[in-house]
Amino acid sequence: MILSMTGYANTSADFSSGTLSVELRAVNHRYLDIQLRMPDELRGFEGAMRESISAQLQRGKVECRINYAARSQLGSAQLNHELLQQLATWNRQVQTTIPGSASLSVIDVLRWTGMMVTANDDNESLRTTLFDLLKAALQEFSASRAREGEKLKDFLLQRVDKIEALRTAVMPNVPAAIAAYEQKLIGRLRDAMQNTDDERIRQEIIMFASKIDVDEELSRLASHLTEMRRILKQGGAVGKRLDFLMQELNREANTLGSKSVDAEVSRSAMEMKILIEQMREQIQNLE
Repeated sequence: MILSMTGYANTSADFSSGTLSVELRAVNHRYLDIQLRMPDELRGFEGAMRESISAQLQRGKVECRINYAARSQLGSAQLNHELLQQLATWNRQVQTTIPGSASLSVIDVLRWTGMMVTANDDNESLRTTLFDLLKAALQEFSASRAREGEKLKDFLLQRVDKIEALRTAVMPNVPAAIAAYEQKLIGRLRDAMQNTDDERIRQEIIMFASKIDVDEELSRLASHLTEMRRILKQGGAVGKRLDFLMQELNREANTLGSKSVDAEVSRSAMEMKILIEQMREQIQNLE
């Protein structure tokens, strides 16, 4: 299966402590870059969440956004007495050191991070719900990336077929184009080298013909296209390998155009370069 690096998923659930939602979105990136955005009360789960995401993805810039709306739990919430005693001690020390300083108010104390604690089973319920949602979001996210990957695969194979058709159409024209150019060159050389024998002219023509022969470029193009089909059929993380093949295909198309002595061959080389660039742009989105 070929996977796109772009994708989206969103899941949510209501449970005893509140409402929780997990949103995943990703775009292409050279490496795997995970950005987690979550409330402070969930930060303790960050490491495990990163591991879960990394196990599913290899490349891409991934944003995971967690939203948590807690329900009022005044009946089950309790003061953190250890923290309360520590705050009282700090409050006395500050007032002794700085006479006249304002004392902590009840609101200040209750708003202090970690002052209100709930039962452990609520925390466990929160953790269970969070990772169930993350698992569901990753499944939906992977399915989204797979669908997009199949579209990109079809897009690339269509371009491969077009380049192959151009290559096939060019091949029969090459010998005739070279022969016609040789005859034209022979006439020019004879006019310019009237005192030179025909054997010398023939050697010059053979040497030049070898420089404009594009059989090798056409053969390498066929080899690269075959390898591209093989990689796409094999699937998996193909982005970097296909990106390398685009460089090779572009090199052969450039050489084909520069060595061409025929307008039709030059036009086909230009068409190939356009198709290769279209593929290269889309391959940047593949894992």
